[in-house]
Formats: sequence, structure tokens, C-alpha cells
Amino acid sequence: MSAATAGTATGPRHDGGVFPHPRTGTPFDSPVPPGSGWPGDPATPHTAVAADAAQVARLAEQAGSIPELDAEISVCRACPRLVAWREEVAVVKRRAFADQPYWGRPVPSWGSPRPRLLIVGLAPAAHGANRTGRMFTGDRSGDQLYAALHRAGLASQATSVDAADGLRANQVRIVAPVRCAPPANAPTPAERATCAPWLDAEWRLVAEHVRAIVALGGFAWQVVLRLLADQVGRPKPRFGHGAVAELASGVRLLGCFHPSQQNMFTGRLTPAMLDQVFLAARTAAGIR
Repeated sequence: MSAATAGTATGPRHDGGVFPHPRTGTPFDSPVPPGSGWPGDPATPHTAVAADAAQVARLAEQAGSIPELDAEISVCRACPRLVAWREEVAVVKRRAFADQPYWGRPVPSWGSPRPRLLIVGLAPAAHGANRTGRMFTGDRSGDQLYAALHRAGLASQATSVDAADGLRANQVRIVAPVRCAPPANAPTPAERATCAPWLDAEWRLVAEHVRAIVALGGFAWQVVLRLLADQVGRPKPRFGHGAVAELASGVRLLGCFHPSQQNMFTGRLTPAMLDQVFLAARTAAGIR
């Protein structure tokens, strides 16, 4: 199925009520329909929608620009279990956010469309990016990540609260191999495989600019090795915090423990350890 014959973004179910955006005050359904004015929403009601794995692959292959790809990712409905979960969360909500609308859609990547540094995460958090519509925004992992990026001169501010807070990236792009919040933070192998063409397409569109990649956790490390399989030597480089792998193209891959609440609380990962990785990544990427 081509982009011309794929479905269009008629929108998710709208039984979560209407609530004001916490910063702009504009009312939105929860989940948020595409093209309704949410800050940074890349889609319109006419954006092509992938309804199954084959359509994901076809639309991803045909995407000719980052804005087009972001828009199509943000309305994808190819994984029924993930669609049902992300929208249920947007209706039931967490008590602390009960008076807010939830994005409740797949979360596109965030940052520069021509990044020198690519950061690879895992999947959106149910009450973080699934609520705010921006990668690593609105949860404790994001609090740690953006504070570290700011200290390294890679983000314009130390906090990432919502999609209208004015945050800007310095030649950085944050991506994820799974774009929907999964139940129990655990996408199935089939769901990961269905989502993979979106990241493949994104790499195709940004690869010429990227000089360094940070993998947040062992799973993200393996995703990068798959994505750049033709650049990886033998034996395959092993993940570890602070691990560095030189790829055949000259891109440097750096490992970093994921800034999860558990890792930070237990001290497995500290702010100083994050700073070590992101300062090294900035140097490797040649960002001034």
C-alpha cells in the first residue's frame, strides 16, 4: 500500500474528555487528535496512517524528509495492543495529571533534523512522553537526561516539562526504537519488528550528518548495532557504561546506562557518570 492509498489520520478515540493544555491553556481531547493544534504536532488530519506492519514498511521507505516521517510516525496504528494501551492510559491517566490532556499517540523523535549527535532510547513512558508528546519529557528519566544535556551544552535548558516549554537542541536528535508506550514497559518482539522501519528510515535521512551516537542501555546498544550492521566489525562491541566503539564510517558509538529512576536511585548511574558520556559525545560529534 502506498502513501497515496494508506489511511488518513482520522484520529484516536475521544472518550477521555476535553482538558486545557498545562502551558498554553488550549483545550484538547485526550488522546489528542492529529492536526488539532497541540504544540509541535507534526501531523494533520490528512497524514497517511499505517495500519499494519506492511504499511509501516512502505510509508517509512517512501518518506522523503524528517517532517514527513515524524508526521507519519505520530499517527501510526499498526500495533493493536500498543494502540489500545496508549489510548487507555490517555483516558484513565495518573492522578497527578488527571486535569491534563494526554497526547496518547506514537511519539516522534525530537531535536535537530540534521544532528551531529544521535541519542537512542527505548520507548515512551506511559505518563511521560505519552502524556506530553515529546521524547523523554515529563518523567524522571527525562529530568536526568535533559539536565545532563544542558550541562554538556547540548540543550538550551535543564528541564523538559512539556512540548511548549521552549526547549531547543544543539545539533542533537533523540530517537527510540519503539514509538508507543508499551504495557509494563515491555514491547513484544513483533511490536519491535513492526516499528523498526521507522528508525531505519530516520537513519537514512540523518546518517550523513551524524558523527556520534549515544545508546541509553544495552537494548539501545543492540538496536544501533543492528541499524549499522554493515559498519560493525567482529567481534561485536560489547555494551557498558562509557564503552566506545569506532564504526567503519567513522561514527563513534558510546554506551550509557539508561537514566531510569531505578538506576539513578540506586547509584548505578550518577549525574557525574552522565556528564562523562555526554561531554565525550559532544567532543566526538564535533559540536561547539
